[in-house]
Amino acid sequence: MDAVVDAYNEGERALGWYYYLEGKLKFPFKARCKAKRAVSPLGVGEELEVLGMAPEDECESEIFVWVLYSDNHLAVPLAQLESLSKKRETQEAVGDCIIGWHKDTNSEPNRPVRGTSTLDMMIGRLQPVMT
Repeated sequence: MDAVVDAYNEGERALGWYYYLEGKLKFPFKARCKAKRAVSPLGVGEELEVLGMAPEDECESEIFVWVLYSDNHLAVPLAQLESLSKKRETQEAVGDCIIGWHKDTNSEPNRPVRGTSTLDMMIGRLQPVMT
């Protein structure tokens, strides 16, 4: 994983990940939604086609990709998706990004759905959401 070599701030780290993924992901590829997110209409288990990277300026705080959803192009968080691509390079890049992004930004890879109690999470009523 050689995404971010000389990054001095969050913006530079984000661009490092953006260009790493742009070079590694082989579009289009199939993906499955693995977590519900407040910023996305996708439901867990939905399968869709990933068409490309969202615009660079949309990926400064999180990596977004274009998907085909209900006959529309929509940008959704890459961390919300599981790659179904048969291309190893694409699967590895998605995994690298999700793990590396959280490491680089010191963020938690799992965050509960807004309004979900800690008790609900502990007893497994809801699955955590990828950020």
